[in-house]
Amino acid sequence: MNRSQILEEIQKNVTRLSTSNLPEYKYIPLHQKPSPSVDELKKIMHLLKKIIFPGFFGTEQEAKEHSMEYYMGVHLEQLYDLLQEQIFHGLCFEVEGCSDSKERSSNIAVQFINHIPHIKYLLSTDIKAILDGDPAAKSLSEIIFCYPAIQAILHQRVAHCLLNLGVPVIPRIITEIAHSNTGIDIHPGAKIGEYFSIDHGTGVVIGKTAVIGNHVRLYQGVTLGAKNFILDNEGLPLDVPRHPILEDWVTVYSNASILGRITIGEGSVIGGNIWLTHSVPPHSKVLQSGAVE
Repeated sequence: MNRSQILEEIQKNVTRLSTSNLPEYKYIPLHQKPSPSVDELKKIMHLLKKIIFPGFFGTEQEAKEHSMEYYMGVHLEQLYDLLQEQIFHGLCFEVEGCSDSKERSSNIAVQFINHIPHIKYLLSTDIKAILDGDPAAKSLSEIIFCYPAIQAILHQRVAHCLLNLGVPVIPRIITEIAHSNTGIDIHPGAKIGEYFSIDHGTGVVIGKTAVIGNHVRLYQGVTLGAKNFILDNEGLPLDVPRHPILEDWVTVYSNASILGRITIGEGSVIGGNIWLTHSVPPHSKVLQSGAVE
């Protein structure tokens, strides 16, 4: 082909790909609204790591007692500026008009900053839970700096807070960043208590409506998923509770699949490679050979 023939072929596809109302493309809408930036959200998460774990992900100077408040103030101000802009884009993402979203995004950003001390507290309990349950962990510092579970849990706790504050789309992006980096997939809607730990973690999946109590430990490959879902009159799935409830002090070993809106009673142990679709009472042991109460 000569150049003119190549350009002619290109033009055919330019026209077709520029027409958004073709029936075969009906599930790909034309997006003409502000969109959150993945790169900016990564910057936000890095800032949060510096705020919550002083000295680990910034400079040594930021962790000095005499300069801590200065750097904390600088980082929180940077966080506000970045976050309120991304929240604004998130609020505009799927609405017709967003003229009132600037003030709302500013208020939400401030509310989120007020929640950071509690997020830091929860992560402190998670770090302790990992140390208590992993003989290979040599120190709290090693867990903070190296363990993928902490990254995944940090992202989920931040995303869950933003979701509760009414921020659309951004919470899902934040948890998917962690999913891509760690192989741990936790939906921002999942409710997770204190002292939560994930050992190794690769392949862990936790669905949107899962409820996890305090002192729960999961191993790699665990799925807290839906068994099935209910459709509405238009054939679309209803967003109703469909994932498991794990009460306090539950341990779930590797590659177990716990499916449906069932309850795993307090203090229970679910063995590896178990497929479980019914509730079990407190202090049960569910092994491949059967349930032992």
